[in-house]
Amino acid sequence: MDVDAYLERVGLGRSAPTLPFLQALHEAHVRTFSFDNIDVLLDQHPGVELPAVEAKFVGRGRGGYCFEHATLFAAALEALGYRVERRLGRVGDVRTAPRTHCVVVVSLEGVRWLADPGFGHSLLRPILLADGAHDDYRGWPFRLVHLDSPDTGEAWQLQRFRAADWEVMHTIDELPVHQVDVRVGHHFTSTYPSSHFRNGLMLTRHQVDRHVSITHQTVTVRRPGEPTEHRTLVPGELAKLLADVEVGLTADETARLLAKADAMIGS
Repeated sequence: MDVDAYLERVGLGRSAPTLPFLQALHEAHVRTFSFDNIDVLLDQHPGVELPAVEAKFVGRGRGGYCFEHATLFAAALEALGYRVERRLGRVGDVRTAPRTHCVVVVSLEGVRWLADPGFGHSLLRPILLADGAHDDYRGWPFRLVHLDSPDTGEAWQLQRFRAADWEVMHTIDELPVHQVDVRVGHHFTSTYPSSHFRNGLMLTRHQVDRHVSITHQTVTVRRPGEPTEHRTLVPGELAKLLADVEVGLTADETARLLAKADAMIGS
């Protein structure tokens, strides 16, 4: 990949493969690219091969979902000299949820770090891959719990602190991941009729002092240490929000997405 073009897009220069640079790159990636399922809703997803993802993210400044984020982030890290592995996980009940979340595990000097740039409420920086690891960066508390059971095998559960308790985000396993696994997960997520990525807008963005989550019906704003703001969109507001979070759509894509949102509300 053209790692220099990627670095220019996220606003960083080249550096040696160190932990501080990994942390800075992770945060820059998450703040630069939105998490969204817009191309799935518009039936125009280019796929999860690196050239397509690079053209979409680096070339256009668009965002996407976990398979795309992990593909691009892992390739950039490899080009910069990091040792990386992709891992898949389940969002929800580990006994029924498919393996449709993708993360990146980075090894540095014998220590492993979980990078998760493509979740709806992503980590801003990697978290140590160890049982009980805890990170409270910029007011967003996360922790990891090691699991080993018949339901999960050896696995890692990422949790975030919310409403006075720990909430499970996802559970990743230690099975090797090949590109075909990413293709299959993407195919299921983007085409299966009951997939939630097919049936509602999901658009999130880490902004300077807040995390914004937008659906075709609601907007949710979270600020560290403050009550969550959650409300129903007023008619015509979605177009303004798409511009505010700088999602990078063309005028035609915006028009089609707004029509799709209206159709989903009316169905």
